[in-house]
Amino acid sequence: MPILEVQHICKTFGDTQVLKDISFTLEQGEALSMIGTSGSGKTTLLRCLNFLETPTSGKILVNDKPVFDSETAGRMSEAQVRENRLHFGMVFQNFNLFPQYTALENVTLAKKLIEQKKPEFKANKTKILADIRKQGEALLDSVGLSAKMGNYPHQLSGGQQQRVAIARALMMQPDILCFDEPTSALDPELTGEVLKVIRGLADQHATMVIVTHEMQFARDVSDKVLFMDDGVVAEYGTPQEVFEHPTQERTKQFLTRYFEG
Repeated sequence: MPILEVQHICKTFGDTQVLKDISFTLEQGEALSMIGTSGSGKTTLLRCLNFLETPTSGKILVNDKPVFDSETAGRMSEAQVRENRLHFGMVFQNFNLFPQYTALENVTLAKKLIEQKKPEFKANKTKILADIRKQGEALLDSVGLSAKMGNYPHQLSGGQQQRVAIARALMMQPDILCFDEPTSALDPELTGEVLKVIRGLADQHATMVIVTHEMQFARDVSDKVLFMDDGVVAEYGTPQEVFEHPTQERTKQFLTRYFEG
């Protein structure tokens, strides 16, 4: 049973159809890289998975349970949307850290807010907050930032900020981690440290969907690769199938231009 199943997702903005009948599956512990030119629909698809955009039609299932169905989406409460969003951890291009909070506070904030709403929080506040802090410290240590926990975002490099953002996403223990071009806002010399963290997560069999323009990284780290072109899935398979034996002419053109460029 796939952990993620996307069925016939379409997305229209006005008269423009951005996603056209997108379907794919992802197994537990797999990393899927989505590649393609700018404007092909990759980020829109990722935002649909995270409920940052609402698909026009289609279904999304996590662990065989529907978290989105266009036929019933209008009846979903905001609380249900928030709950379903917790299946996905999102790491954005531009970090989106709160500047007024330290690295540790950025990592633990969302978890604290969720726990504070639970009826048992008041009676166990000290222990719960101590546990959250311990988890946050362990995650920052795991991404190589144990010495930067008390630093504010402006005191961190772009690569360090993105690693804080990854730790923040991991803090919520999502079923699926989503990365939207996680190195696009970084200088080339900082890209490697972020890719190293993601590669480590892949080695630990974290389930991930990665929108990336780093072709060699996608080739090395992925279990599956999805090439999007003009809002459709033009190619979908293993890295070897997509990169070495593409079946579609459009995929061949894209890869030739990229690797020769």
